[in-house]
Amino acid sequence: MKYLVTGAAGFIGFHLVQRLCADGHEVIGIDNLNDYYEVSLKEARLAQLAPLPGFRFIRLDLADRAGMAKLFADEGFERVVHLAAQAGVRYSLDNPFAYADSNLVGQLTVLEGCRHHGIGHLIYASSSSVYGLNDQMPFATTDGVDHPISLYAASKKANELMAHSYSHLYGLPTTGLRFFTVYGPWGRPDMALFKFTKAILAGEPIDVYNQGQLSRDFTHVDDIVEGIMRVADHVPAANPEWTTSQGARDQSSAPYRLFNIGNGSPVRLLDFIEALEDAIGKPAIKNMMPMQPGDVHATWADTRGLFDAVGYQPQMTVAAGVKTFIDWYRGYYQQA
Repeated sequence: MKYLVTGAAGFIGFHLVQRLCADGHEVIGIDNLNDYYEVSLKEARLAQLAPLPGFRFIRLDLADRAGMAKLFADEGFERVVHLAAQAGVRYSLDNPFAYADSNLVGQLTVLEGCRHHGIGHLIYASSSSVYGLNDQMPFATTDGVDHPISLYAASKKANELMAHSYSHLYGLPTTGLRFFTVYGPWGRPDMALFKFTKAILAGEPIDVYNQGQLSRDFTHVDDIVEGIMRVADHVPAANPEWTTSQGARDQSSAPYRLFNIGNGSPVRLLDFIEALEDAIGKPAIKNMMPMQPGDVHATWADTRGLFDAVGYQPQMTVAAGVKTFIDWYRGYYQQA
C-alpha cells in the first residue's frame, strides 16, 4: 500500500518507515525538522532512510494548510500514520502555543486530507498522558480521561475527540494509539534514558524526580512499531448497535477505536536506572529531586484490548531494551 507517515524524521516515525519499506510498502514521509531537539539527529535518521526502496521524504509543516492539502491531492495515499507532534510534558509549560500549532492544527490538516481523499485508515499517536489524574491501575482505554494535568496531555485528548468527530461525520476509519514511555535506539534526547546515559558516561549527576518514587510502563520502540503494523491492518468498522450508555469508551457507533500500546508491566524508576547502570557498567550519581509539575506518579497499560483485537502483546524486557539503546548510543556518539 501507499502510506503517509508524518514525523518520519522522529524517533518512532524513523523506525516505522524502516519496517514499512522492509515489508514492501511505498512510503512518503514528512517532517518539519524543527529544533525542539538537535536537528542533526533527525537528519541522521533521514540519511538512514533515504536509500530505502519505496521511500521519499518531503519537508513540510503540518500547520501549512495549503501544503498539506496539496500533498494529499498529489499523492493518493491509502493509509496514513500520523505520528508528528510537539512532544514533551515539561516543554508544554514553557511553550504552550507550539502544542496548538503542531498537535491541534496539525491533527486537523491530517483529518481534512483524509476526509477529502478517501483514506482507508488513519492511525494516529495519542499518549498515556491522557490518563492524567486517573488513579485506577492499570490504565484501561475504557477509563474516563477527563482530567489531564498538562497541556500536552490535553492536546492528545483533543486529538482523540477530533478523530471521533471525523469518524462520525465522514465515516473515516480512525485508530488512536496511546503510547506508554517509548524508548530504544535513535531515541529523543529530551527523554530520561537519553539524558541519564549522557550524564552517567560523563560522570555527571542525574536528576531523579520525586526521590525516585515513580514508575513507568517502559515500552521498546520495536514493540510500538509491531503494534502499529498490526493495528494498521485492523480497520475499525461502524457499529450501529453501540450506544454511549452501554458501549465502551474506546469504541463507537462510528468506525473509531482506541488502544493502549505498553509493555503491561510498570518498572520503578530506580530499577530502570539500575538496568541502565548494568548496561553501561558504571554507577549513576543520583541527585534526588521533588516531583515536577505535569508529571504523574505511575503509568501502567492495560493491553487486553490490543491483544484481543490483533493478538499482540509487547515482548521486550527493560534489561534487553536498555542494552539496545546503550549499544546504539555508544556507536552513534563514538563513546567507549
